[in-house]
Amino acid sequence: MKTSEKVEFTAADSVVQELVKANVEIVFGIVSIHNMPIYDAIAKNSDIHMVAARGESGAVNMADGYARATGKLGVVITSTGAGAGNAAGALTESWNKGTPLLHITGEVASDYIGKGKRYIHECKDQLAMMEGASKQALLLQEPEQTSTFIRKAIGNSKTPPVGPITVLVPTDLQTVITTNSEVINPTEDTLEEFKERTAFFSEEMIQKISAAKRPIIWAGGGVIDSGASEEVKQLAERMQSAVITSESGKGSIPENHPLCIGSFTSEPQVEKIIKESDLLISIGTRFRGEETNDWTLPFPAEHIQIDADPEAINLNYQTSYGLVGDAKSILQNLVHQLSEKEMASAKSYAKEIESVRNQVRSALREAVAPYDQFADEMRRLMPNDAILVRDVTIPAYLWGNRLIDIYQPRTSISASGGGIGQGLPTAIGAQIDDKDRTVVLMAGDGGFMVNVGELATAAEEELPLVVILFDDGGYGILRYLQNAAYGRLAAVNLNNPDYVMMSQSMGFEAEKVQSAGEFTSALETAIKRRRPSMIVVDMDAVGPMNHPYEESAEYIESFHPKKLSHDG
Repeated sequence: MKTSEKVEFTAADSVVQELVKANVEIVFGIVSIHNMPIYDAIAKNSDIHMVAARGESGAVNMADGYARATGKLGVVITSTGAGAGNAAGALTESWNKGTPLLHITGEVASDYIGKGKRYIHECKDQLAMMEGASKQALLLQEPEQTSTFIRKAIGNSKTPPVGPITVLVPTDLQTVITTNSEVINPTEDTLEEFKERTAFFSEEMIQKISAAKRPIIWAGGGVIDSGASEEVKQLAERMQSAVITSESGKGSIPENHPLCIGSFTSEPQVEKIIKESDLLISIGTRFRGEETNDWTLPFPAEHIQIDADPEAINLNYQTSYGLVGDAKSILQNLVHQLSEKEMASAKSYAKEIESVRNQVRSALREAVAPYDQFADEMRRLMPNDAILVRDVTIPAYLWGNRLIDIYQPRTSISASGGGIGQGLPTAIGAQIDDKDRTVVLMAGDGGFMVNVGELATAAEEELPLVVILFDDGGYGILRYLQNAAYGRLAAVNLNNPDYVMMSQSMGFEAEKVQSAGEFTSALETAIKRRRPSMIVVDMDAVGPMNHPYEESAEYIESFHPKKLSHDG
């Protein structure tokens, strides 16, 4: 009688089994001797697509971009020690944004952890390093508990405050034969249970909302995360409220809506309308320093804050009422309660909102000309559902973040942590789930070289990604700030490669443009081409912006030497 061969099940198999149960379809990373068992388990046990990044930092950004564009869990696998360290910077970006991300990294053999023997790829304290870069870091110690360990990590990544979880799986434990057992934990803290615990508005709060004559809604990334965009639009229209968005909240409401001022908070006209408001409803935002003039922006006395994270309440601004829970559920309830209430907000206020909206855009267009033409053509040529990814660069910061209207949630991605060079891999992650989608990246030459090797990843995956590279020969914003603060430059001018030749060698179609007209033609061709494409904008040939840096005066002043005074 022929007996069936017994299949050995390892801790690495348990890792993959939990990924499959979590509906993971794509993982990003770099294979190494410290994660080979996990990679092999993926290859033999699942249909998960493995994207081979060219660097660990880029791999994390790809998982981050994928999660932001899809709302799904991002998963990245890196090596131990230096590999995990390379991932740390990109993990801080994910942490700043609050992205649901699982980072699986190896660790040296369990007997050598913390011994300082200089075991291959050893780090002095990898767990502490990952804890500093992630929402939480966990070290697997019992291979038989791998399923529970990974499942808990996935759940924690999705539980407010949402963020990246790093799990360290020692190399020797990955190959330990374990029991393929089904673990069911009915008390697991899932997002669905979190929604059921959502708080709702009291009658007193409803009365204050309906009585508000000059209400403002401040919509942050939490609106996008909870899928509450339609509810924000309904609420704004019911209240006839102005809508301000954080940079992460772009797409919370279509930015061509007459009530949407957009991501403009530091302009005098917007500061005035906030100061004169009698009610602010903030939803899923942290009120970052750069969006509030370092927390000096005056807020109305009545402030209702809605956030999934209880620790966000009263963090940067005081609130009258704080509601902790899922924004979509809370806003659905609010819209329903307001449906039969008389609203105090007047039509004249709606006209004032539209006037402020137009004023701030006109002023910015004049300041950044001739690049306002680039913004217009990008918006005209990109489909409404195109994803616009913006790296940290002058064009993105000054006009890309504000003049290019966003119409749908999850179609605007920008750096939350401020690190340069993360745009390219983030755009790859945003594109890879849907190759029929248009994804456009705005990047600057200074930061682009940080992850330039990921061009090869985009080409290998045959992504129709469109890269717009603004080339001004260095770190443009720092060049301006240094010259204004000190009257001299240091380490800001760069000897760049020929970007057209370089990108072509990696499988991209590429061309250089020197005017707005050439740019329009190149972008239209690139979008229609459906192949990896790069457009290099020669900023010296296009010419300077009119007066783009007026808002930087106080920032520049902070770099001047200051005399210290000593009491006593």
